[in-house]
Amino acid sequence: MLKRHARAACTALAAAGLLLAGAAAAGAATPTADPAAPQKSATAALRPGDAPAELLTALQRDLGLTPTQAKDRLAHEAEAGATAARLRDRLGAAFAGAWVDGADSATLTVATTRAADAAAIRAAGARPKLVARSLAGLDAAKAGLDRAATAETPVRYVDPRTNTLVVEETRPGAAAALLAATGTDPALATVVRTAAEKAPRPLYDLRGGDAYYMNGQGRCSVGFPITKGTTQGFATAGHCGRAGTTTSGFNQVAQGSFQASVFPGNDMAWVAANANWTATPYVKGSGGANVQVTGSVLQPVGASVCRSGSTTGWHCGTVQQHNTSVTYPEGTISGVTRTTVCAEPGDSGGSYISGSQAQGVTSGGSGDCTSGGTTFFQPLNPILSAYGLTLKVTGSDPGPGPGPEDPQPGGTWKAGTVYAAGDTVTYGGATYRCLQGHQAQTGWEPSVVPALWQKL
Repeated sequence: MLKRHARAACTALAAAGLLLAGAAAAGAATPTADPAAPQKSATAALRPGDAPAELLTALQRDLGLTPTQAKDRLAHEAEAGATAARLRDRLGAAFAGAWVDGADSATLTVATTRAADAAAIRAAGARPKLVARSLAGLDAAKAGLDRAATAETPVRYVDPRTNTLVVEETRPGAAAALLAATGTDPALATVVRTAAEKAPRPLYDLRGGDAYYMNGQGRCSVGFPITKGTTQGFATAGHCGRAGTTTSGFNQVAQGSFQASVFPGNDMAWVAANANWTATPYVKGSGGANVQVTGSVLQPVGASVCRSGSTTGWHCGTVQQHNTSVTYPEGTISGVTRTTVCAEPGDSGGSYISGSQAQGVTSGGSGDCTSGGTTFFQPLNPILSAYGLTLKVTGSDPGPGPGPEDPQPGGTWKAGTVYAAGDTVTYGGATYRCLQGHQAQTGWEPSVVPALWQKL
């Protein structure tokens, strides 16, 4: 086992040969050159015309733009940013914000508290707007609110378009109480009501190989992110925790809890994450790069395999034997795979991957990543099958698969089902035999993947 526990537990298990691990605000400014004077083109400097096709396509899709509008928008925004910056410098304490309008961002508006600035703003190609409050003054008021805000007033910002300080509240009266407590003039503020369940929350990714902590003490590693219906979580080693064990993530933020666990016998478990965490189809690779997971096809003896863990990171070796039995002091586990990959305390539960195919989660071993060693992984497919989990993969997401009572188009083959070599299914009026163990997913129907299915 490769979990990190507190010192006493670590000492006892290390002696047994197992590897466990322990636990600026804008103010008055010096006037600069006339903003109407010739300036180096921001478009030439920032080169928005070099935007990749993927970005332009996304702008068209998400903002409802034509191809021409998407290109023009980037060019106009580059120039608008430069013009607004020069005017902010010129206007100093009177500057009250700037914004662009229009599908192609062709109109730049600059707000000021000083009527005499209108001519300079127009000369720079922008539209002036006279307002009562400077940006610096509103920012200062916001800073006072920030120091006293609570979760009932989760969002605060200066809106230059309305020249007000916006405060979102999840409880009626919370914003008024905050304004009163800080001595802020209510006339400065616009209050917006937000449902508590829609209040902002931090968002974190689940990724194979990243650390997680059990009950605030021991440390293990995420195996593979999964889904179970609408629940997101990850598969990991059973010896890392029992059902009910709470977990926190690599950043020590509350993450979720173990839903089921088996050890000894096997070494498998899964953790359901809370709404702050999102399952991703990645394993942490060399240098922290994301390695894509596209399936769970079991690889043969002799195949290369790489492991990701929170202690030693990314290491590779080869598959030595499948269906190995190992006896730990706690008991015997069977059906694990023996490898030449090294591992150390804290790597328990982490990912083994061959190419882009998920293989299993770290169970235990001997040696270390200085002198080398032998490790064993619990194959992933039995974990997915035992708990009804769906591996998170890139490309088409197989989802949870149809339920057992749902009609199955095309025969008995089901996306989301884990098949072992030798299993037979029907699909499209034909019968097929599984050649390699894997979890079925949309796009891997028996008729189109002869590497996985043989037509009988």
